[in-house]
Amino acid sequence: MIVIPEAFVRATVAREGEAGAAWVRELPRIVAELLECWGCVPDGDVTHGGVGVVVPVHGDGRSAVLKVSFPHPGNVHEPDAFVAWGGRGAVVLYERDDGRFAMLLERAHAVDLTQVEDGDEVVAVAGRLSRRLAVPAPAGLPRMSEQTDAWERELLAESEELGHPLPRRALAAAVATLRELGRDQPDTLVHGDLHGRNILRADRESWLAVDPKGYAGDPAYDGGTLLTSRALTLLAADDLGKAADRVLEVFAEAAELDRERVRRWAQFHAVQASFWGRRQGFRTACGGPRLDDLTVLADRLAELLSRCA
Repeated sequence: MIVIPEAFVRATVAREGEAGAAWVRELPRIVAELLECWGCVPDGDVTHGGVGVVVPVHGDGRSAVLKVSFPHPGNVHEPDAFVAWGGRGAVVLYERDDGRFAMLLERAHAVDLTQVEDGDEVVAVAGRLSRRLAVPAPAGLPRMSEQTDAWERELLAESEELGHPLPRRALAAAVATLRELGRDQPDTLVHGDLHGRNILRADRESWLAVDPKGYAGDPAYDGGTLLTSRALTLLAADDLGKAADRVLEVFAEAAELDRERVRRWAQFHAVQASFWGRRQGFRTACGGPRLDDLTVLADRLAELLSRCA
């Protein structure tokens, strides 16, 4: 039986309650059954992300990883994205068990893009991958165009509940993006969570994407995800506006996307991050001065990027 990392157990139970605790108790048995089914043996220490465990394995003459995620609607279409890409810019999917939210995947290295020191290179690599991942979306994926009305309602409700923490212009710009760009989007496969930790060093290609959400929509959306994921770097910048503009410029050029669309989606992401930080904190900071710094950063980005409109 594998040993589940204690940090993953605590985080899952804290987030999911008794359902998470029950799933964690069953997880070693689930992994053991999948290993037997797919003819694999463990080949290293168990690691984890936010919602799943990753077990390095070996079998059928190849190295792979077994990923098992907590059953959640947000994880349903991850294997569909891998199938559509077929190894183009992302790890290859070898096997899937949708009922148990499990996949057997090509193994990449335990080195992610955040470990590259050159900030422009980090953004350019992400942009080039975004371009390669922008393939026609298969049927059945959630269309982001169908989520925009709900996103608008959420933004307006959260602003009200939080006492309108952002300038009116910033919130209005995010709502305008949803109305003007969100409801008419291309039918393109979008990673949905493209940032440095989800891009791993590999052998078959220099870098491969992992952990997609599997949306259909505007590839420029991922530029906003990437910008907000650069928060710790942006915090250290002498000129936040100039630093943010550089990220958007490099990403848009590498991804061959319209920079204005990237900026508008990035501003929407910043507004979301501002509200999210106030309600739940961030993965890198759940409280204290660091959370305050990141929330202020999101506020400033939401306002700075709205001024470009």
